[in-house]
Amino acid sequence: MTDPLTDHTARQLLAGYEKGDFTPVEATRAALERIEAVQPLVNAFVRVDAEAALAQAEASAERWRRKEPQGLLDGVPVTVKDLLLQRGGPTLRGSRTVRAEGTWDEDAPSVARMREHGAVFLGKTTTPEFGWKGVTDSPRHGVTGNPYDPSRTAGGSSGGSGAAVALGAGALSLGTDGGGSVRIPASFCGIFGLKPTYGRVPLYPSSPFGTLAHVGPMTRDAADAALLLDVISGPDWRDWSQLAPAGRTQDVLADGVHGLRIAYSPSFGGQVAVRPAIASAVRGAVQALAGRGAYIEEADPDVTDPVEAFHTLWFSGAARLLQALGSPQRQSLDPGLREITAIGAQHSALEYLAAVDTRMDLGRRMGRFHSTYDLLVTPTLPITAFEAGTEVPAGSGHRRWTGWTPFTYPFNLTQQPAATVPCGVDEDGLPIGVQLVGARHADALVLRAAHALYESGVASIPAPRPRM
Repeated sequence: MTDPLTDHTARQLLAGYEKGDFTPVEATRAALERIEAVQPLVNAFVRVDAEAALAQAEASAERWRRKEPQGLLDGVPVTVKDLLLQRGGPTLRGSRTVRAEGTWDEDAPSVARMREHGAVFLGKTTTPEFGWKGVTDSPRHGVTGNPYDPSRTAGGSSGGSGAAVALGAGALSLGTDGGGSVRIPASFCGIFGLKPTYGRVPLYPSSPFGTLAHVGPMTRDAADAALLLDVISGPDWRDWSQLAPAGRTQDVLADGVHGLRIAYSPSFGGQVAVRPAIASAVRGAVQALAGRGAYIEEADPDVTDPVEAFHTLWFSGAARLLQALGSPQRQSLDPGLREITAIGAQHSALEYLAAVDTRMDLGRRMGRFHSTYDLLVTPTLPITAFEAGTEVPAGSGHRRWTGWTPFTYPFNLTQQPAATVPCGVDEDGLPIGVQLVGARHADALVLRAAHALYESGVASIPAPRPRM
């Protein structure tokens, strides 16, 4: 092998198992060794269970020896963000207020589907406290650094998953996205991330942030994300809002983008200041789509910044989440979380419903927009990774993380599928992402376009080499 097993996609691992080139045990040992090497640099893991992972890998290897693989992920090393339940250990959610004691004997729906398909669970990845912000640091587990420069943030709130996948510490990871929390770290860490249509992936327990929150794949490329989406979209009765089963996403990836109508919005009509290197890289991705037969038109969706409505919904969710905490527990919270919780507790029901009205109107406007355009392309973020351990870039003037994520959270309000694809690096060698947005239920179309960018070579960026 010319490449280490930790650089393989999930599909490459599965092909190697089938051919007998290597085994799930070898792939799992390689991933565990990589975790041991990179954890001191980036702090991406809350917990690693090597003994359990190797036992799962041994069982998988035996199934492959019998040529009886179990499902679509048999033997693939995976990780799970520590907001999602995974039986056998606590889900601490980055908070000192969560007690580790207990039975912890239940999987979240997406975790259960991965287990049914034979995945090997390496460990749980870091999150900010209760996933409340777009960077990953928490009172309980500290700061997660960027794979390209650990002094910079990995993004959030699925920052540990982003760093883990980028560094080869597991081919696949499950993240959650309530305002960009899959797409932000995927963009900052140079990997692929997808926020599916709300309800496509069942979620339990329900998020305190309500229907803003999605579960999505974080992977090395779009084809792996399609594979993982097909697994985790399996039904689960615990989520009353889940969508009906969809067809296999993997089967349509090769359909490409020829003839698609794609709107390119470089800055949401001048509302967002985008760094020149990012604007240039995103333009290059758009040109690649045009080169593969898509019809491109520069056009902006008919929206104004819905940040106040988002804040009302988000801060109210935080207040509800922490409503039962006493004063001593509240003092242990991330100060920023404590601040937004106090704001959220002051919102009236009428203010909350007014935010819902704004959300519904935004959804209507985007629905009309997609009656003309199949996809919308924007930068994923207007900046690249900044100093780790801070909510906003120094000197930016932003008060909250939403100030530097104007392209991500609107599509949590509208529940649309949105993906980020790496499309280059800036002058400091930090990854840049391009965002692809589809109409609700158009997850397969988003993945088709993302796959086309990987096939065009646009998504090829240097492998991370962490430096301190």
